[in-house]
Amino acid sequence: MHSVSNAVTPQRIADYETIIRPYVRRTPVIDIDAADFGLNLARLHLKLELFQHSGSFKARGAFANLLTRQVPGVGVVAASGGNHGAAVAYAANKLGIPVKIFVPSVSSPAKIARIRDYGADLAIEGDRYADALAASEAWARETGALPVHAFDQDETMLGQGSIGIELDEQTPDIDTLLVAVGGGGLIAGIAAWYSGRIKVIGVEPSTAPTLTKALQAGQPVDAPAGGLAADSLAPLRIGERVFPIVKSCVHRTVLVEDEAIMAAQKRLWQVLRLVAEPGGAAAFAALLSGAYVPDAGSRVGVVVSGGNTTAVKFE
Repeated sequence: MHSVSNAVTPQRIADYETIIRPYVRRTPVIDIDAADFGLNLARLHLKLELFQHSGSFKARGAFANLLTRQVPGVGVVAASGGNHGAAVAYAANKLGIPVKIFVPSVSSPAKIARIRDYGADLAIEGDRYADALAASEAWARETGALPVHAFDQDETMLGQGSIGIELDEQTPDIDTLLVAVGGGGLIAGIAAWYSGRIKVIGVEPSTAPTLTKALQAGQPVDAPAGGLAADSLAPLRIGERVFPIVKSCVHRTVLVEDEAIMAAQKRLWQVLRLVAEPGGAAAFAALLSGAYVPDAGSRVGVVVSGGNTTAVKFE
């Protein structure tokens, strides 16, 4: 067992999973023939978090925050590239809580529409996630609204870790799991659940290598924040609370090019009729492109983390 933060442990993840269970979907795992994708693997399992409420895994962390923290009458505020905002808006709508969401201009039209559909007060602020985050922090100071951080919050990581619980039950034989990394809340929660029992591999766009840069520096540092998946995988740096968990429990990281992400989106559509957004397809792109080559005989899982895109015209 690897050591993990006292705040984000397997036991606490299990406790939070019980709290959020009535509000989140147990998303399916599809067991596919790797040869359909030209891959030489013993087993390949896709965890389909794009079928989660609000279109991504983020609903788990959103409900974990809103159900366990003291929410003031003025409500909650969140900054997001899009998916976290949609998730917090959805959770707040379900729980009857006022919500203000800040997104940057790079947020996709599909995500902006989704946030508005859930009845949130939406503001577009700046060009990058960091701009929206600064605006949300100012709003929290001015109004007293509860900030719900997209990744660097214990409750957020504890909620995302519930994916690990489901995977353990659905695919107990996997030895390797590929997970996309933006701010790191998803991979931190899942890696804390497994605590070294399997190889957890972080996958980042080469245009937004937040975790890779942090591991090289030994601490979170600013990284480039652009590229195809900038609305979901490009914060300025990895989370401060995220980093020690990832450093302890994640096996390694790999980088994928935008072209590989697009190719993975297209293949998921062609072979499985799955519509994944760029960030949702990034982990799978590492396998298809050869950025990550599993050991012979590996039983590999991949988290397909989101599907909030309108890009379905691949043919």
